[in-house]
Amino acid sequence: MNKSLRIVCLGIALLGCVGARAQKAAIRLNHIALYVTDLKVSTDFYMNKIGLDTIPEPFHDQKHTWFEVGPKSHLHLIMAGNERFPQNKNSHLCFTVPSVNDFVAKLKKFNIPFESWMGGAGEITTRVDGVHQIYLRDPDGYWLEINDARE
Repeated sequence: MNKSLRIVCLGIALLGCVGARAQKAAIRLNHIALYVTDLKVSTDFYMNKIGLDTIPEPFHDQKHTWFEVGPKSHLHLIMAGNERFPQNKNSHLCFTVPSVNDFVAKLKKFNIPFESWMGGAGEITTRVDGVHQIYLRDPDGYWLEINDARE
């Protein structure tokens, strides 16, 4: 398994632990790091297309962009080599939005393709619990889920 996929899988595994142990506050998600091939393109995607806010990063080397993704939780984009690796949809980052339909309208404005869980182009999945979700890829091929889950 390549290094970036292992990082994403570890982040997803830790997210599962967070819910189970949140009351004890013994463990919480700090950050997820993704290697990207073009920091400018990926920063624009996550900031202007997805809608995340940047936060200060300590390196100031033009090889890092940090985003806030929750209370004391971050997404770190790190400029790496030019090699991209195939990504599996089961390994994904998930962001919750107030309205999947409004988010879909934003994606359409930017001509960003999305699909349902089953792969139907331009379709929205409705899970058995009523949550609506879509899947899309970032500029490096990492999968993102966008849903309207309520806490």
